[in-house]
Amino acid sequence: MNILKKNNKILKQLIRFKWPLMIIASMFTLALIGYLFILFGGKFIFDEEAVILPRASKVVAEDGTLLGKLYTENRDYVTIDEIPDYVEEAFLALEDRRFYQHAGVSFPAVARAITRDIIAMEKVEGGSTITQQLAKNLFLVNDKTWMRKTKEVMASIYLERNYTKKNILELYLNEVYFAHGIYGVGTASDYFFGKTVEELTIDEAALLAAMIKAPNTYSPYINIDKAKERKNVALQAMEAYGTISTEEMLSYQTKNIDVQEKQEEQEPWLDDYFAYVLDEVEARYDLSREELKRGGYTIQTHIDPFIQEVAYKQIQEESYSAPKNENKEYAFVLMEQETGHLTALIAGKSYELGGTNHLRTRLQPGSLMKPIAVYGPAMELGMFGPYDYLKDEDVDYNGYRVNNANNIYDGEIMMYDAIVQSKNAPAVWTLNQVGIDYSKTILEKMHISIEDEGLAIALGGLQYGLTPIEVTEAYRPFIHHGKWTQAQSINKILDKYNKEVKQESGQKEVTIFDKQVAWNILRMLEDVVKEGTAKYGEFSQALAGKTGSTQHPIKKEKTKDAWFTGITPSYVVTTWIGFDEATEANYMDTSSDASVRLTKSILSEIHKHQELESVFKKPDDVDELEEPIELPTITDLTGDVQFGGVTLVKGKLQWTPSDDERVVYRIYRRKDEEKELVGEVTGIGEYTINRVNIFKKDMYYVVPYNSLTNSEGTPSNAVTLSFDL
Repeated sequence: MNILKKNNKILKQLIRFKWPLMIIASMFTLALIGYLFILFGGKFIFDEEAVILPRASKVVAEDGTLLGKLYTENRDYVTIDEIPDYVEEAFLALEDRRFYQHAGVSFPAVARAITRDIIAMEKVEGGSTITQQLAKNLFLVNDKTWMRKTKEVMASIYLERNYTKKNILELYLNEVYFAHGIYGVGTASDYFFGKTVEELTIDEAALLAAMIKAPNTYSPYINIDKAKERKNVALQAMEAYGTISTEEMLSYQTKNIDVQEKQEEQEPWLDDYFAYVLDEVEARYDLSREELKRGGYTIQTHIDPFIQEVAYKQIQEESYSAPKNENKEYAFVLMEQETGHLTALIAGKSYELGGTNHLRTRLQPGSLMKPIAVYGPAMELGMFGPYDYLKDEDVDYNGYRVNNANNIYDGEIMMYDAIVQSKNAPAVWTLNQVGIDYSKTILEKMHISIEDEGLAIALGGLQYGLTPIEVTEAYRPFIHHGKWTQAQSINKILDKYNKEVKQESGQKEVTIFDKQVAWNILRMLEDVVKEGTAKYGEFSQALAGKTGSTQHPIKKEKTKDAWFTGITPSYVVTTWIGFDEATEANYMDTSSDASVRLTKSILSEIHKHQELESVFKKPDDVDELEEPIELPTITDLTGDVQFGGVTLVKGKLQWTPSDDERVVYRIYRRKDEEKELVGEVTGIGEYTINRVNIFKKDMYYVVPYNSLTNSEGTPSNAVTLSFDL
């Protein structure tokens, strides 16, 4: 009985403590579950993509000049090895002195923050370690729930379990915001001080660390006094942390904040080239804009910043064509002939990203088409040479007729002169002889695809036109042994790991014209500049080129588009001046001479910076192209009879010779309506005839002869050598 009573007593006691025990057990279980949830639940909050911080891509010149950036967040990522210890310690001293001791969370601080939040019924205190700040900024930036602090702790613990302290600190120092759209210490170092993070001084590091608590309050560009006060607080923290001594702290606190002058905008002349580079990246490297905004690429270009600025500033003067008009636009291309590298690009007078890019706008080229679509193909086909005569007449081609600019027709004209004078009728006649299909085949080899099928191609009367880039590429064969290449603005692209990105499509050379054809065209284009349609303006060095213009559709005597493509031994250059829309008010009084003057002015400025060649060097494997021979008209032929010598009687003819000593003079005797070649001389104005029969009244005359064209000129006046009794 006693045992039974004892067991009942124990049972009653157990029943009495049942619920408290169950409550304790439940609380323990819940605490364990909560602990395990916090400990291991972070992986559900962690986002692998968020840890890969967006990095700005930079477009730079070979000398390091920055053309522009692309980014979602303006961040130049730096590794922890690149960040000096004192920079790290400046942030640790202010934000998390126990960073290397804790496991990611300061639980007393968290408890204190939660308590104060509950009392205030809103979030009033952070109480966050650097790891917690990083977790919050990476994974919880848009989370406004009461569970955010718990999630922050969970993510922080996960970071600490899976990343080293150095990894976490590197992410943090690259993630922090410094106002003005600047993220990370690498970007901030350059933005505020114009130096790399490795070059920062201790007081500069203190200022950066001081700013992140309230960047829009403590930025030196916003409030220099508050920035200095906060910087001194940071220096005190660094002294307490042991980074600097008290003496050093006092010394740094007396120093003024010395930041570089704030640059609100990039130099405007760089935007044009920057925009072209972005298009080329997408076309040749298969990198999207979105990838560039996050990927941290460095795009090294072929731009010469000096020449780019020169071209931009020359265009701003607007003194090369009249009348002044704010709607007048420009395009300018300067390409190295040897490599096809683009040295300078102007897309518009005041081009802005997203605006009309005239480098890629198809524009009517006018007479620029003649060398590339007519005369080059004609010589390549072997149908005509520089000294061959072309028909220069008003011809009806099944309803299509073309006029020369001055409505003067010579009947026939040497190709050489037709190019120099830029005559229309010979160009159309020649294209008709060559054939439109063959001409288009030549153009297509240079990546110029036109839909047109008519003879108006010869004069640049195209449905859609050509871009200034296409024109520049098409003239390069004349200086580069007949070979074409696609223009290129990019030297190389490096990814965030400094590895070179390969092109999807490489730069290739294509043979368009025979070397001799190319050289002949170049020499003729040189005379276009010396004495033809491109003689305007001043440039002292070697220059060849071709002009082009289009008639205004409303004001028939005015110009809509004015072109000049020039060739120097080093560069191929194209300048276009014109209007996007031809209206009653949008016109130019001047023709292509405006573009010629502008081009020569830019080249002259370049010559001051780098010496441009004074002559074109003839390749060893081509023959020189002589300048055409202009045959004189002789009207002053005289003849005398002379006595003496072996033959007793001689006849001497005299006339005024041409200044061109290459002219051959053929002497003819007319007898009974027939002519007999007596002899010829070269370069002089006299000829002696032996054995003259003074009793016959033979007529003599001189005919100038062109050895280049195998053609004779106009006969001179005739004289008689006789002796009258």
